[in-house]
Amino acid sequence: MADGGTEQVVAHVRTLIERRALRPGDRLPAERDLATQIGVSRPTVRAGLRALAAMGVVHSRHGSGTYIPSGPPVLGSEPLSFLAALHGFAREDMYEARRILEVEAAGLAAERATADQVASMAEEVASLFAFIHDPLRFLVHDITFHRTVAAASANPIVASIVEMVSTLYYEQRRQNVKRATQADMRDAAEAHRRIYQAIRLRDGAAARLAMHDHLVQASSHQSREPQDLPARGKRRGVNGFGQRRTRRAGEGGRR
Repeated sequence: MADGGTEQVVAHVRTLIERRALRPGDRLPAERDLATQIGVSRPTVRAGLRALAAMGVVHSRHGSGTYIPSGPPVLGSEPLSFLAALHGFAREDMYEARRILEVEAAGLAAERATADQVASMAEEVASLFAFIHDPLRFLVHDITFHRTVAAASANPIVASIVEMVSTLYYEQRRQNVKRATQADMRDAAEAHRRIYQAIRLRDGAAARLAMHDHLVQASSHQSREPQDLPARGKRRGVNGFGQRRTRRAGEGGRR
């Protein structure tokens, strides 16, 4: 059975990882070897590897093979994107979730960030000021800064979840970031500088406060922009990407 075979492939790779036979950066055996080891067909192996890739467990390099990622763990954003499309995440929901995750991450980063991570934050802040007149590139550096802070928390679970949420945020925000005003973008750049300075000074309380204030301010600025994430109480009939849901057959109301 195909589904069962796919599960066998996933279970086999999981066992190799748990036994430390596969470590970050390692290349998986060739498809034919995996098929022989597991006792399934090569198409089933490929289906299993696709499932693992969707989970962020492996990634393929064209012409080279399939590898265990060597960087920090990454959760795929696709399931969250589907939930956003189905249920319509409000702007307040997004920023509330970010505050829950990122305020504490900033505090931990102040305690745990490496010198290289602090230097990376400084570079991203400089880039934010450099690209105030280029909203899309500004957005990329904005999100990279937040991902760097999350990674600097040295908590791989927090870093993975922030990475997943950041990907969803980018997918939505890139559609309307050009509506941001120059004043709002400068405010955001200044806010990122305050977060960076607090982390550089190893001041956890100041880092938490700066991150909290930044996310509250960013949400407020975006609330003034048209076609942003829907506000709470106004989500009915609109999904998380500003698209109107179609009425299903059998639902009440005039057709």
